[in-house]
Amino acid sequence: MKIRRAVISVSNKDGLSDLASLLGKYGVEILSTGGTKKYLEGIGLNPMEVGAYTGFPEIMDGRVKTLHPKVHGGILNIRDNEEHQRAMETHGIRHIDMIVVNLYPFIEVISRGCTFDDAIENIDIGGPSMIRAAAKNFKYVTVVVDPQDYGKVIDDMNANEGATSEKLRFYLAKKVFFITSGYDRAIYDYLSKI
Repeated sequence: MKIRRAVISVSNKDGLSDLASLLGKYGVEILSTGGTKKYLEGIGLNPMEVGAYTGFPEIMDGRVKTLHPKVHGGILNIRDNEEHQRAMETHGIRHIDMIVVNLYPFIEVISRGCTFDDAIENIDIGGPSMIRAAAKNFKYVTVVVDPQDYGKVIDDMNANEGATSEKLRFYLAKKVFFITSGYDRAIYDYLSKI
């Protein structure tokens, strides 16, 4: 799958400049939010604010920013399903071919000691929703949740002229479910001690 549009929203920016720069080299349109958008602008890229794409602003102190049909429809649509593609056209939804997201650092925050309210605010909602959607639709969407995989994605895209292989997409999709299961378990464990 050729990558034409990507959402990048990360708390851990380690190694991101290499991957983001490669996306820029291939002319990928980047959608982003908050601190990630500022970071990308700082390395010379020009990401579009997710709210500008959806036509709906970030609200509720950032609790709602990527939870929108234009984001999830762009991720979840089956590219060779005519009904899905008609819905895309009807509602002005564009394909999203890559999701680069790492989750709010819940485990790190609670391990340092924090208030209950701080712990709750570090439970990511939009991130898990996007990465699970992308993993479900790995046939068409590349999902990257671990900075350790940026090199694999870069190599694969360079070998495939800006596209990714299904083998890589499947590997990355499996990793999503491993990470989200551990994330949810950490939240459960924390709440169970209260």
